[in-house]
Amino acid sequence: MSQRSAVRGRRRVVAAAVTLAALAAGGLALRAATERPAGGGPPAEPHPEAAAGATSDPAGQAPGGRGEPGGYRPPVLLGTLAGDRVGESSGLVASRRNPGLLWTHNDSGGGPLLYCFDRRGGACGVWRVEGARAADWEDVAAGPGPRAGEAYLYVGDIGDNELGRDHVTVYRLPEPAAGQPVTGRTATGTAEAIGLRYPDRPHDAEALLVDPATGDLYLVTKEATGPAGVYRAAAPLAPGAVAVLTFVGHLALPPAPGALPPVVTGGDVAPDGRRVALCTYGDAYELRLPPGEPFSAVWRQQPLRVPLAPRQQGEAIAYRGDGQALLTTSEGLPAPLHQVERDTSP
Repeated sequence: MSQRSAVRGRRRVVAAAVTLAALAAGGLALRAATERPAGGGPPAEPHPEAAAGATSDPAGQAPGGRGEPGGYRPPVLLGTLAGDRVGESSGLVASRRNPGLLWTHNDSGGGPLLYCFDRRGGACGVWRVEGARAADWEDVAAGPGPRAGEAYLYVGDIGDNELGRDHVTVYRLPEPAAGQPVTGRTATGTAEAIGLRYPDRPHDAEALLVDPATGDLYLVTKEATGPAGVYRAAAPLAPGAVAVLTFVGHLALPPAPGALPPVVTGGDVAPDGRRVALCTYGDAYELRLPPGEPFSAVWRQQPLRVPLAPRQQGEAIAYRGDGQALLTTSEGLPAPLHQVERDTSP
């Protein structure tokens, strides 16, 4: 069995194992950091970003769909990712430098490669990330970096199915210029490797998020049982070093009726920093900042469920460049590209 097949097999086992636990999940809130649920995380004094407890939704009914304030329209298929080179689209982000384009990558075993597509799935090139390894790439994000005014990509080599990595790595690189389709592979500038170590124990994670104002990094863990953990690395981030993450709190997402287990498989931050989207194998959940609140307060908000199109194995979600829609892909071929657009009707 190949390494990639073995990983997929382990994920199916994990998904089956979490079903009963997910159905029993109760709170739809970021739990205080003083708790120690099954999902892990150290007992600690409450972190300022951790909620003291929000209103729960025992039935899992917190829809952010059509008819809700700021809700979303039904999913629409935009196209499929061209070619067969992206069979395990595991991360997705809208380009900040190249309006209308998207970046994605394969899961573990896919090599340190970024693939560019337009919003119909048309291919526009492949970039090899110089100086990077691809042990288990799980997500890609956009955000600020060392040079003001320049767009950066952050690639999360953050998967750890065996829970045995001493630290994980996030690669930061200036976003390449893309546009007309190109053949072959183009090299990026040399990526900076930012090592991150959990303060308690190793975790598997598939969601990498970047605060667009400060450049702080957030990892949301994928837990087989119990709630996810939210961890933060504060900017500035020193390449070549290993920083210890700060535990923010626990995030419990109850399932929608009949949905797959709500383990976090991807995430993104809206370009204006006012919303966070997290996807699961079934739906998405969105956290929305009230006016005037800093980004750190987003983890205190009640997530709203956003129904997504069925996907073979959904692990990638991104805000459209204008922040007015969510885009998703799926592992497996053909890889569909779906959109759920915000419903701005009265």
